[in-house]
Amino acid sequence: MKIKSVTLHFIAMDLLTPFVTSYGTVKKREMILMEAENTDGVVGWGEVVAFSTPWYTEETIQTCFHMLNQFLIPALFKQAIEHPGDIRAIFAPIKRNHMAKAAIDCAVWDMFSKKEGKSLATLIGGTRERIEAGVVIGIDQIPNMLAHIERHLKEGYKRFKVKIKPGYDYELIRQIRKEYPSIPLMADANSAYTLKDIEHLKCLDEFRLMMIEQPLGSDDIVDHATLQRECDTPICLDESIVSYDDARKAIELGSCQIINIKIGRVGGLTEAKRIHDLCLDQEVDLWVGGMLESGVSRAHNIALASLPGFTIPGDISASARYWERDVIIPEVMVEDGYIHVPSGCGIGFDIDRDFLRDITYETRTYVNPHLG
Repeated sequence: MKIKSVTLHFIAMDLLTPFVTSYGTVKKREMILMEAENTDGVVGWGEVVAFSTPWYTEETIQTCFHMLNQFLIPALFKQAIEHPGDIRAIFAPIKRNHMAKAAIDCAVWDMFSKKEGKSLATLIGGTRERIEAGVVIGIDQIPNMLAHIERHLKEGYKRFKVKIKPGYDYELIRQIRKEYPSIPLMADANSAYTLKDIEHLKCLDEFRLMMIEQPLGSDDIVDHATLQRECDTPICLDESIVSYDDARKAIELGSCQIINIKIGRVGGLTEAKRIHDLCLDQEVDLWVGGMLESGVSRAHNIALASLPGFTIPGDISASARYWERDVIIPEVMVEDGYIHVPSGCGIGFDIDRDFLRDITYETRTYVNPHLG
């Protein structure tokens, strides 16, 4: 399979409500949608899920564009692809830049599954026809966060994640547990704490949380092992896990009991599947994280979450949770707390071309110069 062309669609979408974490607030979401076409005319879609500023990882929309433009797309054009797993070897000489790589990896997986006449979920080994949906509540006034939980509970969501930060944690969780003593609840710290906070974090054990996600440094697995030994609450690693080797080392050190996989963070579906297989073998629980994505990435997340090792509902909400209108047709829907895993070829969704034109502020098309 040879790639004939790649088109980058630079888009911007307004969130229905600002999303607040310990890092800051996101109101408008910039993304790059990647449209790749092979020489047989089969099209696959991927998405750059980096943010406009480097608050989550070192990558941004602009750094990803630079890498795609100067290095990754030219490397992609030079070689024939027998299987999407080949992308990992093609890009191996290029260090990190996982979110830029993931956009191509996912587009090729979508293209390949369409070429094979199979759904993406089936092709990567998915076993579920539907997945449980979880929801994230950003930092807000406690009454507002309680109201969000109530609304999403009525919508059937199966797991609730709340963002926390120093000074806005214990009392927040206490009041949530007072109102909702039995809901599946977890807290996401986005690296806001240090080991100096260990006694304070241990106080959260009383609330029977499913997990505390990434409480310590975004690149740490050593201090998390110390924290996990002291806390009864399971530690989940997010930002620290950007590769199979990171996951292997974290498991060996006892740094966590749970791992969150974000396709963009680990460089694509190929690496995500490798981490899944490792954790399944080591009996480490998994769930799929979210990045405030468009429906393109959401579709890839749904396929990933259909794999057997994902035992915890992921951050995969309905399109309407974040967007007035999504770029896919049909939009992702949550019914009684579940999302249907598409059975159609590829990601199982069509692109809303009219809406895509409305939200695109720049387009770049690259044609493979190595084709006769």
